[in-house]
Amino acid sequence: MTGQVRTRIAPSPTGENLHIGNAYTALINYVVAKQHGGQFIVRIEDTDRTRFVEGSEARILASLAWLGIRYDEGPYHQSERLPLYKQYADKLVENGHAYYCFCTAERLAQMRKEQEARHEPPRYDGHCRKVKSEKSKVKSEKYVIRLKVPEEGTTTFTDLIRGEITFENKLIDDQVLLKSDGYPTYHLGVVVDDHLMEISHVIRGEEWISSTPKHVLLYQFLGWKLPVYAHMPLLRNPDKSKLSKRKNPVWVSWYREQGFLPEALLNYLATMAWAHPEGKEIFSLDEMIRVFDLANVQTTAPVFDIEKLRWMNGTYLRSYQSSARLPARQVVSRQIFDFVHRKYSKEVIEKVLPLVIERMKSLKEFESLAGFFFARPKELERPVNQGLLRVAKGALESCDWSHEAMEKAIREASEQTGVKARDVFMELRVAVTGKTVGPPILESLEILGEEETIARFI
Repeated sequence: MTGQVRTRIAPSPTGENLHIGNAYTALINYVVAKQHGGQFIVRIEDTDRTRFVEGSEARILASLAWLGIRYDEGPYHQSERLPLYKQYADKLVENGHAYYCFCTAERLAQMRKEQEARHEPPRYDGHCRKVKSEKSKVKSEKYVIRLKVPEEGTTTFTDLIRGEITFENKLIDDQVLLKSDGYPTYHLGVVVDDHLMEISHVIRGEEWISSTPKHVLLYQFLGWKLPVYAHMPLLRNPDKSKLSKRKNPVWVSWYREQGFLPEALLNYLATMAWAHPEGKEIFSLDEMIRVFDLANVQTTAPVFDIEKLRWMNGTYLRSYQSSARLPARQVVSRQIFDFVHRKYSKEVIEKVLPLVIERMKSLKEFESLAGFFFARPKELERPVNQGLLRVAKGALESCDWSHEAMEKAIREASEQTGVKARDVFMELRVAVTGKTVGPPILESLEILGEEETIARFI
């Protein structure tokens, strides 16, 4: 292994898209690589053929690209490296650190049933561990290759976030390394690939802590140097429950479809279990690369709160819109233009945005807040008071079409007819927008134009 920092993310193409937890892990791996001038690698762990989802890999890579997490190498595919895993599995057998297991599925099922009855944790009972396998049997019968874990002693590794972690070997299962179909399990594949790809830092979720002693043993048995381990805490819901595919929007594609900006999503993920040294909540990816310290990641499970993400996304939208630089101001209008599939005029979007941006927390909300600019409402929230609407119509027909002139005319007409101006403004809003709440009504009419406004009174 070289002295250069090399990190990786290794998603499995078994889901709909990139999981938000994997996006979090990818961000941390990317940042650690970049702050040390290293490389970030993508490896597709596609050895579980029973759960393989067609098109999943392409969607995972598309989500990484959308987030702005660019990989330097890959994507590598484990399914294209099967001879390598067989080579190292055989080497482990030859050196006495692994063995052939010929146990049938029926025997293993009965074994687990008996262990469950005795309230024991499920683990292989070592039936084939001391059986010397004849070459003819290996050639003629189906088998798997299992790790031969020492029966005594302990296995220890240092986690950059959690410190020294020790496991008793007698509690470590003789893990299957190579399946009967020739595909490796995660445990063999990840160790072989991380070594051959010279991965210096293995940064992954804390759910892999219990598997790490098996990986450490494999490194030791193969005579390889251990990488630096860092196990990130898992993201949780506000009620501390785990994020669930059944209950939560866990795919990055969902956040894109809901109109979240990639830079806002990355910023929010960056605040999970780590705090900016200056206490900032809003910061760029480049700034994170400058100040992030993996050793300062907390072990407490961070809360992934969509409402907090919505607040942050809205902050990003408003910061772009209020920028003194024209290119920055055009970011939001351009994103909305693309988000609505270019069905609205970009010029009108740019005029409307200042009226609704303060209430927007996502690109998707633009249509609900400003849709009436582009199409007449199909229904009204409530019936319009026609008497008050006539006051507004009479005032607007005799004034210049600016919001200042319209306000003056409506207030004067309201006073003359003995009604409250605020009530007239409300009926005007409902008639034109269909809603009782929305952007400033007179500025909205100015953009809509006199002809379209009057047409909506009918």
